[in-house]
Amino acid sequence: MKKNIKTIIIAVTAFLIIMIGSNCISYNKENQNALVMQFGQIIAVKEEPGIFFKIPIIQKVKKIYIGEQIYDVHESEVITSDKKNMIANCYVTWRVSDAKKYYKSIASESVAQGRLDVAVYNAMKNVISSTSQDDVIAGKNGTLGKNILKEIKNISQYGINVTNLEMKLLDLPNDNKTSVYERMISERQVIAAEYKANGEKEAQNIRSSTDANVRKVISDAEVVAANTEAEGETIYFQTLSAAYSASPERREFYNFIIGLDALKESLSNGGTITINEKSPLYSILNNQ
Repeated sequence: MKKNIKTIIIAVTAFLIIMIGSNCISYNKENQNALVMQFGQIIAVKEEPGIFFKIPIIQKVKKIYIGEQIYDVHESEVITSDKKNMIANCYVTWRVSDAKKYYKSIASESVAQGRLDVAVYNAMKNVISSTSQDDVIAGKNGTLGKNILKEIKNISQYGINVTNLEMKLLDLPNDNKTSVYERMISERQVIAAEYKANGEKEAQNIRSSTDANVRKVISDAEVVAANTEAEGETIYFQTLSAAYSASPERREFYNFIIGLDALKESLSNGGTITINEKSPLYSILNNQ
C-alpha cells in the first residue's frame, strides 16, 4: 500500500514539474514579436526568434505578427482641384513597426485596418484635391501613389507603418460618366469634321492641279499635232509637185486625179452639177 502511495506521489510530482516547466518556456517565430506581460503590464519584448523563459502563472505572453500584410482600402469619392468628382480605390501594404505601441493602442487587426482607412483617405483627399483631373489620371500608375504614400500621417503613433501604396481604380462617378462620354464624342466629331474638311480641300486642290496639268498637256499635244500635220501636208504637196511637174504627161495625170477628187467630193453631197465645157471635169466625163 505504501508502495502504491509513493508511486502516485512521484507521478503527481512529475506531472507538476512538467506542467510548471512547460509554462516556464515559450518561443518566438520569425516575423513575430512576443510581449511578456506581468499583472497586465508589458515588461519585455522578445524580438528574436527562438525559445525564452517566463515565470509561470504570473507572466503571460502575447504574440504580435510583424510581417508585411496587404489591406484593400475602401473605395471612396474625392474631388480634384478643378472641382471634378472621382472614385478612387487603392491597396496598401503595412506592417507592425512597434509591437508594444501596437498592442497598447490597437491590439487587433480590424482596428488597425480602420486606422489605415482613415489615414489613407485623408492623404488621398489632400493629394487629389490639389491636383487637376487630367494630372490625377496621368499619375495613376506612378507619381500619384507615391505622393499619397508620402502624405500618410499619424500612423506611427499606433505602432504600424505603411510600406507601399498602389492605385487600383480612378474613375468618374456614374452620374458624370454620361456627360463626359457625350463631351468626348462631341469633341471627336469636331476633330473628325475638321479632318474631313481639310481632306476635301486638299482633294480639290489636287483635282484642280491635275485638271490644269491635263489641259496644258492636251493643249501642248494639239499644238505639236497641228504643227506636225502642217509640216506633213507641206512635205506632201512638195512631193506631189516635184513628182508631177517633171513632164507634161505627169502634170496632165495630176490634173486628172485632182479633177476626180473634186468630182467625188461634189457628188457625195447629192444634187445637180453644172459643168462648163472648159472645165477639166467635162473632159473627164466626156472621155468616160
